[in-house]
Amino acid sequence: MEASERPQLPLDPGDPSGAVRAIDDRLVIESLTINDERSARVVRQRAEGGQPAAQTVAKALEIGARVLDREEVAAEVDYVKREFERLQALHRETVAKDNQETIDRIDEALRRALGAEDAPGALGVALESHSGGLSELIAETFGEDREGAVQAQIKRILEQRDEEFLHRLTADDDRNPLAPMLSALRQWTAERKQDQDSRDQKLEEKLDEVIKEAAELSGLQRGGEDLQAAIDAGTRKGFAFEDAVHAEIERIASARGDAAHHVGAVSNEAGSKKGDTLVEIGGADGPPKARVIFEAKDKKLSRNDAWQELDAELEGRDASFAVLVVSGDSKLPARTQELHEYQGDKMVVVLEKESLDARGLELVYRYACARALMASQDHLEIDASGVGALAERAAATLKRGKGVRDNLTKAQQGIDGAREGFDSIVGDVEDCLTEIESLIEVADGKG
Repeated sequence: MEASERPQLPLDPGDPSGAVRAIDDRLVIESLTINDERSARVVRQRAEGGQPAAQTVAKALEIGARVLDREEVAAEVDYVKREFERLQALHRETVAKDNQETIDRIDEALRRALGAEDAPGALGVALESHSGGLSELIAETFGEDREGAVQAQIKRILEQRDEEFLHRLTADDDRNPLAPMLSALRQWTAERKQDQDSRDQKLEEKLDEVIKEAAELSGLQRGGEDLQAAIDAGTRKGFAFEDAVHAEIERIASARGDAAHHVGAVSNEAGSKKGDTLVEIGGADGPPKARVIFEAKDKKLSRNDAWQELDAELEGRDASFAVLVVSGDSKLPARTQELHEYQGDKMVVVLEKESLDARGLELVYRYACARALMASQDHLEIDASGVGALAERAAATLKRGKGVRDNLTKAQQGIDGAREGFDSIVGDVEDCLTEIESLIEVADGKG
């Protein structure tokens, strides 16, 4: 009923049972009616989509033929698989049986050789009969207390091998495997030592050049031997800086006709050893006109301690002016300045221990001598205002000179310009001091 309600493709009239003939590789179908709803629906839908009905039927027959052919092949494969499984099971049974027989024979043979709980085996009987000889043989071969044992022989062989190896390592011939490496190491060590010696020599030469340049820049006109003597003197324990300061003051004093005495170890009339170097102005030519005391310190004092010590030295050494010489800016007493006159009879100056730049010390020496002459000879008729002005100018110029000297020490760039400025300042100070000295000499001659 459902098929009659839907549009059907026109079919050729003929025998309802139809006729199918297979001719070579072709099929000829005549008047065949297939009662299958699905087949009819697929042919109808594809025909509506534009595919001829005969083409759809032909494809359906081809696909169905392949399916039928594959089902027959699958049936044959199932048969072969079942037959293979049967033969496999039969083979396993046969192999298991053969293996069991082999195991039984092996077990029987082991029982005969090794024995069982009820009877000993042939091997046990044989070992028991020869156990004594076998034990002795084992003891001789492997016993720890036997000299001919394997362990003892191996130990002797190893000791001989080690001794021979060590002998080869200490030999000086070609047998030593380390000989090439040791030779190369000795050669490398010699080359390194030679290279280091050459570098040390160059460094010493460069150091000599630097010392020479430092001496020239600082205005020291002494030779290398004098500088080395001052440095050597400065290395003695307890008197390092003190001896260096005395050497510089003695050099300055001898050039001016003054006498410098190292009094650090000499007691005064009161039994005190205050002061390090006592300068007697004009003492090299006759009676001293005045005295200046110098105190060298390689440590920092407080301001009060410094003034107390200088006052004690002025009194104990009958001096008119005192100078505190310190080894660096960090050793200046608290609240004091270098090249500044205090209390009319004291001054502080820095002499760098490393460079021994004595230019500032020399200027302070001349200034202190001038002030000492003025203080010790009250009868001299001099221009007090003029001398005071010149003294203040000299002190101020010394302070400017300190800044320039620091530039010379800290900066190499612009050294020529700084040296010219420093020389100019030193010249001004020398002029001031020369005028002061000339005024004092004139006044002294009138007196």
